[in-house]
Amino acid sequence: MDNLVSRVVPHWWEVTKARNRTREVVVTVLDPSTLYTLAPEPPELHSPVLVQALEGFVDAGGAGRLAREHLLATLDHEVVATFDVDQLHDYRARRPVMLFDEDHWESYDEPSLAVHHVRDEAGTSFLLLTGPEPDVQWERFVAAVVQIAERFDVRLTLGVDAIPMAVPHTRPTGLTAHGTRRDLVQGFEPWVHKVQVPASIGHLLEFRLGQAGRDAAGFAVHVPHYVAQMDYPAAAVEMLDALARAGDLTLPTASLATAAERTRTDIDGQVAQSSEVQSVVETLEQQYDSYVAARERGDVLATRTEDLPSGDELGAELERFLAEQTRGDKPDS
Repeated sequence: MDNLVSRVVPHWWEVTKARNRTREVVVTVLDPSTLYTLAPEPPELHSPVLVQALEGFVDAGGAGRLAREHLLATLDHEVVATFDVDQLHDYRARRPVMLFDEDHWESYDEPSLAVHHVRDEAGTSFLLLTGPEPDVQWERFVAAVVQIAERFDVRLTLGVDAIPMAVPHTRPTGLTAHGTRRDLVQGFEPWVHKVQVPASIGHLLEFRLGQAGRDAAGFAVHVPHYVAQMDYPAAAVEMLDALARAGDLTLPTASLATAAERTRTDIDGQVAQSSEVQSVVETLEQQYDSYVAARERGDVLATRTEDLPSGDELGAELERFLAEQTRGDKPDS
Protein backbone atom coordinates (compact mmCIF):
# COMPACT_ATOMS: atom_id res chain seq x y z
CA MET A 1 0.00 0.00 0.00
CA ASP A 2 1.44 3.34 -1.09
CA ASN A 3 2.79 5.09 2.03
CA LEU A 4 -0.03 3.50 4.05
CA VAL A 5 1.20 0.93 6.55
CA SER A 6 -1.48 -1.16 8.26
CA ARG A 7 -1.09 -3.92 10.83
CA VAL A 8 -3.78 -6.27 12.13
CA VAL A 9 -3.69 -7.16 15.83
CA PRO A 10 -6.48 -9.06 17.60
CA HIS A 11 -9.65 -7.04 17.03
CA TRP A 12 -7.70 -3.86 16.33
CA TRP A 13 -6.18 -2.07 13.37
CA GLU A 14 -3.30 0.40 13.48
CA VAL A 15 -2.89 2.73 10.51
CA THR A 16 0.10 4.94 9.95
CA LYS A 17 -1.52 7.99 8.38
CA ALA A 18 1.47 10.25 7.86
CA ARG A 19 5.16 10.50 8.49
CA ASN A 20 7.17 13.70 8.95
CA ARG A 21 10.69 14.44 10.15
CA THR A 22 9.99 13.93 13.83
CA ARG A 23 7.11 11.53 14.31
CA GLU A 24 4.56 9.16 12.86
CA VAL A 25 0.83 9.81 13.16
CA VAL A 26 -0.87 6.53 14.05
CA VAL A 27 -4.61 5.98 14.46
CA THR A 28 -5.78 2.79 16.16
CA VAL A 29 -9.30 1.58 15.40
CA LEU A 30 -11.31 -1.62 15.45
CA ASP A 31 -10.59 -3.77 12.40
CA PRO A 32 -12.26 -1.82 9.53
CA SER A 33 -12.66 -4.94 7.38
CA THR A 34 -15.50 -6.09 9.66
CA LEU A 35 -17.43 -2.86 9.05
CA TYR A 36 -18.43 -3.69 5.47
CA THR A 37 -19.36 -6.60 3.23
CA LEU A 38 -18.34 -6.95 -0.41
CA ALA A 39 -20.70 -8.35 -3.04
CA PRO A 40 -20.27 -12.12 -3.62
CA GLU A 41 -18.73 -11.54 -7.04
CA PRO A 42 -17.38 -7.98 -7.12
CA PRO A 43 -16.37 -6.68 -10.56
CA GLU A 44 -12.75 -6.32 -11.62
CA LEU A 45 -12.29 -2.61 -12.30
CA HIS A 46 -9.37 -0.79 -13.85
CA SER A 47 -8.32 2.26 -11.81
CA PRO A 48 -11.80 3.77 -11.40
CA VAL A 49 -12.72 7.06 -9.75
CA LEU A 50 -14.53 6.92 -6.40
CA VAL A 51 -17.15 9.62 -5.87
CA GLN A 52 -18.14 10.07 -2.22
CA ALA A 53 -21.47 11.88 -1.87
CA LEU A 54 -22.70 11.17 1.64
CA GLU A 55 -25.79 12.77 3.18
CA GLY A 56 -25.87 14.75 6.39
CA PHE A 57 -23.40 17.61 5.98
CA VAL A 58 -24.25 21.01 4.46
CA ASP A 59 -26.32 20.49 1.31
CA ALA A 60 -27.58 23.91 0.26
CA GLY A 61 -30.23 23.79 -2.42
CA GLY A 62 -30.33 19.99 -2.08
CA ALA A 63 -27.62 19.90 -4.72
CA GLY A 64 -25.88 16.78 -3.42
CA ARG A 65 -29.16 14.91 -3.06
CA LEU A 66 -30.29 15.95 -6.55
CA ALA A 67 -26.97 14.84 -8.04
CA ARG A 68 -26.98 11.47 -6.23
CA GLU A 69 -30.56 10.68 -7.15
CA HIS A 70 -30.00 11.74 -10.74
CA LEU A 71 -26.94 9.50 -11.20
CA LEU A 72 -28.64 6.46 -9.73
CA ALA A 73 -31.84 7.10 -11.70
CA THR A 74 -30.18 7.59 -15.09
CA LEU A 75 -27.11 5.32 -15.09
CA ASP A 76 -26.70 1.53 -14.81
CA HIS A 77 -25.40 0.52 -11.39
CA GLU A 78 -25.18 -2.26 -8.82
CA VAL A 79 -24.06 -2.37 -5.18
CA VAL A 80 -20.56 -3.76 -4.63
CA ALA A 81 -20.12 -3.06 -0.90
CA THR A 82 -22.46 -2.38 2.04
CA PHE A 83 -21.62 -1.02 5.48
CA ASP A 84 -22.97 -2.15 8.86
CA VAL A 85 -25.13 0.92 9.51
CA ASP A 86 -26.02 -0.23 13.03
CA GLN A 87 -22.43 0.50 14.07
CA LEU A 88 -22.35 3.95 12.50
CA HIS A 89 -25.79 5.56 12.76
CA ASP A 90 -27.28 7.46 15.74
CA TYR A 91 -30.93 6.47 15.38
CA ARG A 92 -32.18 8.83 18.08
CA ALA A 93 -30.45 11.84 16.52
CA ARG A 94 -31.65 11.01 13.00
CA ARG A 95 -34.69 8.80 13.33
CA PRO A 96 -35.63 6.83 10.19
CA VAL A 97 -39.20 7.17 8.93
CA MET A 98 -41.85 4.46 9.32
CA LEU A 99 -45.24 4.39 7.61
CA PHE A 100 -48.32 3.53 9.71
CA ASP A 101 -51.39 2.36 7.78
CA GLU A 102 -54.62 2.25 9.82
CA ASP A 103 -53.78 -0.71 12.06
CA HIS A 104 -50.24 -1.81 11.18
CA TRP A 105 -46.75 -0.64 10.29
CA GLU A 106 -46.52 -0.68 6.50
CA SER A 107 -42.85 0.09 5.90
CA TYR A 108 -39.53 1.19 7.37
CA ASP A 109 -37.12 3.54 5.58
CA GLU A 110 -33.97 1.66 6.50
CA PRO A 111 -30.72 3.67 6.43
CA SER A 112 -28.21 2.31 3.95
CA LEU A 113 -24.53 3.04 3.39
CA ALA A 114 -23.25 1.49 0.18
CA VAL A 115 -20.72 1.68 -2.61
CA HIS A 116 -22.24 1.39 -6.08
CA HIS A 117 -20.48 0.37 -9.28
CA VAL A 118 -21.80 2.85 -11.85
CA ARG A 119 -21.25 3.11 -15.60
CA ASP A 120 -21.29 6.59 -17.11
CA GLU A 121 -22.83 7.47 -20.50
CA ALA A 122 -19.66 6.34 -22.28
CA GLY A 123 -19.56 3.02 -20.41
CA THR A 124 -16.72 4.08 -18.09
CA SER A 125 -16.95 2.50 -14.64
CA PHE A 126 -16.74 4.52 -11.43
CA LEU A 127 -17.69 3.95 -7.80
CA LEU A 128 -20.28 6.01 -5.91
CA LEU A 129 -20.44 6.06 -2.10
CA THR A 130 -23.90 7.05 -0.83
CA GLY A 131 -25.85 7.03 2.42
CA PRO A 132 -26.04 8.96 5.69
CA GLU A 133 -22.79 10.38 7.03
CA PRO A 134 -21.69 8.16 9.95
CA ASP A 135 -22.31 9.68 13.39
CA VAL A 136 -19.54 7.69 15.08
CA GLN A 137 -16.36 5.71 14.32
CA TRP A 138 -15.14 8.19 11.71
CA GLU A 139 -11.54 6.95 11.64
CA ARG A 140 -12.63 3.35 11.32
CA PHE A 141 -15.06 4.21 8.53
CA VAL A 142 -12.34 6.16 6.69
CA ALA A 143 -9.97 3.20 7.03
CA ALA A 144 -12.72 0.93 5.63
CA VAL A 145 -13.27 3.22 2.62
CA VAL A 146 -9.51 3.24 2.00
CA GLN A 147 -9.52 -0.58 2.05
CA ILE A 148 -12.35 -0.66 -0.48
CA ALA A 149 -10.52 1.88 -2.63
CA GLU A 150 -7.44 -0.32 -2.59
CA ARG A 151 -9.48 -3.43 -3.37
CA PHE A 152 -10.82 -1.79 -6.54
CA ASP A 153 -7.56 0.02 -7.38
CA VAL A 154 -9.17 3.48 -7.16
CA ARG A 155 -6.97 6.12 -8.78
CA LEU A 156 -8.80 9.22 -7.53
CA THR A 157 -11.41 9.98 -4.87
CA LEU A 158 -13.75 12.93 -5.44
CA GLY A 159 -16.15 14.52 -2.94
CA VAL A 160 -18.99 17.04 -3.24
CA ASP A 161 -20.71 19.62 -1.01
CA ALA A 162 -23.08 22.55 -1.56
CA ILE A 163 -22.72 25.63 0.64
CA PRO A 164 -24.84 28.80 0.96
CA MET A 165 -23.08 31.99 -0.14
CA ALA A 166 -23.93 35.64 -0.76
CA VAL A 167 -24.10 35.25 -4.53
CA PRO A 168 -26.95 36.07 -6.95
CA HIS A 169 -28.92 33.45 -8.86
CA THR A 170 -28.47 35.58 -11.99
CA ARG A 171 -24.76 34.80 -12.28
CA PRO A 172 -22.94 31.55 -13.12
CA THR A 173 -22.84 29.02 -10.29
CA GLY A 174 -19.40 29.00 -8.71
CA LEU A 175 -17.57 26.43 -6.64
CA THR A 176 -14.62 26.02 -4.31
CA ALA A 177 -12.20 23.25 -5.29
CA HIS A 178 -9.66 21.55 -3.02
CA GLY A 179 -7.36 18.58 -3.33
CA THR A 180 -4.48 16.61 -1.90
CA ARG A 181 -2.29 17.96 -4.71
CA ARG A 182 -2.65 21.39 -6.30
CA ASP A 183 -2.59 20.03 -9.85
CA LEU A 184 -5.71 17.92 -9.14
CA VAL A 185 -7.78 21.13 -9.10
CA GLN A 186 -5.82 23.00 -11.76
CA GLY A 187 -8.07 25.41 -13.65
CA PHE A 188 -10.49 25.89 -10.75
CA GLU A 189 -10.06 29.40 -9.37
CA PRO A 190 -9.95 29.77 -5.54
CA TRP A 191 -12.75 31.75 -3.87
CA VAL A 192 -11.58 31.81 -0.26
CA HIS A 193 -8.29 31.80 1.61
CA LYS A 194 -7.71 30.20 5.03
CA VAL A 195 -10.91 29.52 6.99
CA GLN A 196 -11.90 27.20 9.87
CA VAL A 197 -15.05 25.13 9.29
CA PRO A 198 -16.83 22.21 11.01
CA ALA A 199 -15.47 18.86 9.83
CA SER A 200 -17.34 16.32 7.78
CA ILE A 201 -16.39 12.71 7.20
CA GLY A 202 -15.94 13.44 3.49
CA HIS A 203 -13.40 16.14 4.30
CA LEU A 204 -11.65 13.84 6.78
CA LEU A 205 -11.46 11.12 4.13
CA GLU A 206 -9.81 13.52 1.69
CA PHE A 207 -7.37 14.68 4.40
CA ARG A 208 -6.40 11.13 5.40
CA LEU A 209 -5.98 10.06 1.79
CA GLY A 210 -3.65 13.00 1.26
CA GLN A 211 -1.61 12.03 4.32
CA ALA A 212 -1.34 8.54 2.88
CA GLY A 213 -0.08 9.89 -0.46
CA ARG A 214 -3.25 9.06 -2.38
CA ASP A 215 -5.06 11.41 -4.79
CA ALA A 216 -8.30 13.01 -3.63
CA ALA A 217 -10.18 16.22 -4.39
CA GLY A 218 -13.50 17.86 -3.61
CA PHE A 219 -15.90 20.53 -4.82
CA ALA A 220 -18.19 22.80 -2.79
CA VAL A 221 -20.81 24.40 -5.02
CA HIS A 222 -21.94 27.94 -4.13
CA VAL A 223 -25.71 28.28 -3.69
CA PRO A 224 -27.38 31.70 -3.23
CA HIS A 225 -28.35 32.26 0.43
CA TYR A 226 -31.96 32.90 -0.42
CA VAL A 227 -32.59 29.61 -2.24
CA ALA A 228 -30.57 27.39 0.10
CA GLN A 229 -33.73 25.83 1.58
CA MET A 230 -35.30 24.91 -1.77
CA ASP A 231 -34.18 22.56 -4.54
CA TYR A 232 -31.66 24.39 -6.74
CA PRO A 233 -30.85 22.16 -9.74
CA ALA A 234 -28.31 24.62 -11.19
CA ALA A 235 -25.97 23.72 -8.33
CA ALA A 236 -26.39 19.99 -9.04
CA VAL A 237 -25.50 20.60 -12.69
CA GLU A 238 -22.33 22.47 -11.68
CA MET A 239 -21.48 19.68 -9.24
CA LEU A 240 -21.78 16.96 -11.88
CA ASP A 241 -19.85 19.02 -14.42
CA ALA A 242 -16.99 19.41 -11.92
CA LEU A 243 -16.96 15.66 -11.21
CA ALA A 244 -16.97 14.88 -14.93
CA ARG A 245 -14.12 17.29 -15.58
CA ALA A 246 -11.92 16.08 -12.71
CA GLY A 247 -12.70 12.39 -13.10
CA ASP A 248 -12.75 12.22 -16.90
CA LEU A 249 -16.34 10.98 -16.79
CA THR A 250 -19.37 11.51 -19.04
CA LEU A 251 -22.26 12.35 -16.71
CA PRO A 252 -25.84 13.19 -17.77
CA THR A 253 -27.15 16.66 -16.88
CA ALA A 254 -29.80 17.46 -19.51
CA SER A 255 -32.89 16.94 -17.35
CA LEU A 256 -31.28 18.73 -14.41
CA ALA A 257 -30.40 21.65 -16.69
CA THR A 258 -34.04 21.84 -17.82
CA ALA A 259 -35.17 21.85 -14.20
CA ALA A 260 -32.62 24.58 -13.45
CA GLU A 261 -34.11 26.77 -16.19
CA ARG A 262 -37.60 26.34 -14.73
CA THR A 263 -36.33 27.18 -11.24
CA ARG A 264 -34.54 30.27 -12.56
CA THR A 265 -37.78 31.45 -14.21
CA ASP A 266 -39.74 30.90 -10.99
CA ILE A 267 -37.21 32.84 -8.91
CA ASP A 268 -37.09 35.66 -11.46
CA GLY A 269 -40.88 35.91 -11.33
CA GLN A 270 -40.95 36.13 -7.55
CA VAL A 271 -38.15 38.70 -7.41
CA ALA A 272 -39.88 40.84 -10.03
CA GLN A 273 -42.86 41.27 -7.69
CA SER A 274 -40.86 43.44 -5.29
CA SER A 275 -38.76 46.48 -6.15
CA GLU A 276 -37.11 46.13 -2.74
CA VAL A 277 -35.97 42.60 -3.48
CA GLN A 278 -34.89 43.57 -7.00
CA SER A 279 -32.62 46.16 -5.39
CA VAL A 280 -31.13 43.53 -3.09
CA VAL A 281 -30.44 41.20 -6.01
CA GLU A 282 -28.80 44.06 -7.92
CA THR A 283 -26.54 44.68 -4.93
CA LEU A 284 -25.58 41.03 -4.87
CA GLU A 285 -24.81 41.26 -8.59
CA GLN A 286 -22.58 44.28 -7.97
CA GLN A 287 -20.75 42.41 -5.21
CA TYR A 288 -20.28 39.39 -7.44
CA ASP A 289 -19.14 41.37 -10.49
CA SER A 290 -16.70 43.44 -8.41
CA TYR A 291 -15.24 40.31 -6.85
CA VAL A 292 -14.82 38.53 -10.19
CA ALA A 293 -13.24 41.61 -11.80
CA ALA A 294 -10.83 42.07 -8.90
CA ARG A 295 -9.92 38.39 -8.93
CA GLU A 296 -9.12 38.59 -12.65
CA ARG A 297 -6.83 41.53 -11.86
CA GLY A 298 -5.26 39.57 -9.02
CA ASP A 299 -6.56 42.12 -6.50
CA VAL A 300 -9.12 40.25 -4.39
CA LEU A 301 -8.66 42.60 -1.42
CA ALA A 302 -10.15 45.40 -3.50
CA THR A 303 -13.55 43.71 -3.29
CA ARG A 304 -13.83 44.41 0.42
CA THR A 305 -16.08 47.39 1.08
CA GLU A 306 -18.13 48.58 4.04
CA ASP A 307 -20.62 50.34 1.78
CA LEU A 308 -22.34 47.08 0.78
CA PRO A 309 -24.65 45.13 3.12
CA SER A 310 -23.37 41.82 4.45
CA GLY A 311 -24.20 38.52 2.81
CA ASP A 312 -26.26 37.57 5.89
CA GLU A 313 -28.33 40.76 5.59
CA LEU A 314 -28.92 40.24 1.91
CA GLY A 315 -29.74 36.57 2.33
CA ALA A 316 -32.13 37.22 5.23
CA GLU A 317 -34.09 39.79 3.23
CA LEU A 318 -34.49 37.51 0.23
CA GLU A 319 -35.27 34.45 2.35
CA ARG A 320 -38.03 36.44 4.08
CA PHE A 321 -39.56 37.50 0.78
CA LEU A 322 -39.42 34.09 -0.86
CA ALA A 323 -40.81 32.42 2.26
CA GLU A 324 -43.78 34.78 2.15
CA GLN A 325 -44.38 33.87 -1.48
CA THR A 326 -44.21 30.17 -0.71
CA ARG A 327 -46.78 30.53 2.09
CA GLY A 328 -49.00 32.73 -0.06
CA ASP A 329 -48.80 35.55 2.46
CA LYS A 330 -49.28 39.13 1.37
CA PRO A 331 -46.52 41.64 2.24
CA ASP A 332 -47.33 44.11 4.98
CA SER A 333 -48.92 47.26 3.62
